[in-house]
Amino acid sequence: MLSHKNAIVQLFQDDDPETVRLVKEQLAQGGKEIVEELKKLVLEPDRLVSRYATEVIHEILERDAKEDFTLLCHFFNDCHDLENVCWTLSRCIHPEVDTKPYEAQIKAWGRQFLLRSSEAISNRERVKKLAEFVHKQLGFQGNNDDYYSEKNSLFPCVIDMRRGIPISLTLIYIFIAERAGMKICGVNLPGHFIARHGSVFFDPFHGGKILTRADCEKILSCQRLVLSDRHLQPATPRQMFIRILVNLLYVYDLAGDRQKHSLINSWIQILTNPSTNQKKR
Repeated sequence: MLSHKNAIVQLFQDDDPETVRLVKEQLAQGGKEIVEELKKLVLEPDRLVSRYATEVIHEILERDAKEDFTLLCHFFNDCHDLENVCWTLSRCIHPEVDTKPYEAQIKAWGRQFLLRSSEAISNRERVKKLAEFVHKQLGFQGNNDDYYSEKNSLFPCVIDMRRGIPISLTLIYIFIAERAGMKICGVNLPGHFIARHGSVFFDPFHGGKILTRADCEKILSCQRLVLSDRHLQPATPRQMFIRILVNLLYVYDLAGDRQKHSLINSWIQILTNPSTNQKKR
């Protein structure tokens, strides 16, 4: 592409919007292979050239992320990596964000927590140390002020804000803990997602507070439900995957964003339709 760089710059500077549209469309067909070269156009002093090149990069990255995510939905099973789902979803919604530094940050926090948790001898003690690290030191807590925002479901935003909703915060706890050899499970309570480590239940949305069975009963009573043992079973990765998407679906429904609502709904349909998945295997 560099051999045609000057020609592309001139076409981006054209006064005809249709010419610019066609150039952008053609460049986008080049896929990931031309992203690095497009980044050089982003550095051009002409603001329009820089803007158009940036838009093409975003289109390429968004399209590729959506294709990757759709494949994840088709072939996802409970052995697959839920963390990869979270990063890929973030790239679908915010293609301009580089997730690699955030992935490295989670890994670094995991190493830090490993050093802090090494002396814990019981599940309860490990949960307390995890809550102290994630909530008190790193500052993660529930976003009561802006609960119905897409940012609460997208990991880079959750990490930047140190705010999230129950399932996104639970996943933060899970991904940090697993790097320290500590297994945390999600618990898909109706109305409020919580976590468990062995027989110890806790609430990442409320600072990692340890929960008794009576606390869990109270949560379900708000939904006019009676707690049973099945409510406290670990959620499967597929169940967590679906809940992430359902939360986003509700956010886009409230916002009236039909395009994103339709996209999220299509992914939910793939995940919840076994016959579709079976055909794709």
